[in-house]
Amino acid sequence: MSYDVEIVRQGLNALFDLKGKPAAIQSWAGDVLPAWLERPNSRSGQDEVELYHIGRNHWIARAALDQEVKLAEHLRPTDCPADISIVRISDTLTFFRVTGPHADEVMSIACPLDLHEAKFCEDAVTYSELFGLKALVMRCKGGFEFAVEQSFGDMVEDYLSRATA
Repeated sequence: MSYDVEIVRQGLNALFDLKGKPAAIQSWAGDVLPAWLERPNSRSGQDEVELYHIGRNHWIARAALDQEVKLAEHLRPTDCPADISIVRISDTLTFFRVTGPHADEVMSIACPLDLHEAKFCEDAVTYSELFGLKALVMRCKGGFEFAVEQSFGDMVEDYLSRATA
């Protein structure tokens, strides 16, 4: 069966892995990050930065690659206090976007997670599996977005083309 989807492999993003108590990170980062999320596996956005709450005291900040230097200057990962961890991970993940009328069907082939909007709402983000690989999965306008380790990008692109052929 052929699926009506568009699959786009995106360019690099500015990504920072943040760990620690929210108050400590907020105090250090100031107003550069979006509002903090109380609900795990959700995301928020402010201006050009998105914040993904992916675990207990664990977030990923994401922005366009051209914002990386500015974000690094504000977050100062090499100078942060001992009670928090901020690590630049921009070159570690490859993001894909699957959109279109059959995006949910293609994602059901790739990912075992129940992605129905009643369970996986618009601001949901979580780690799951995608073709057996660890993947960060979220909704986007018209479908889904996910990220896998950069080294698996070509393989995932091949798997997606085979699944939609």
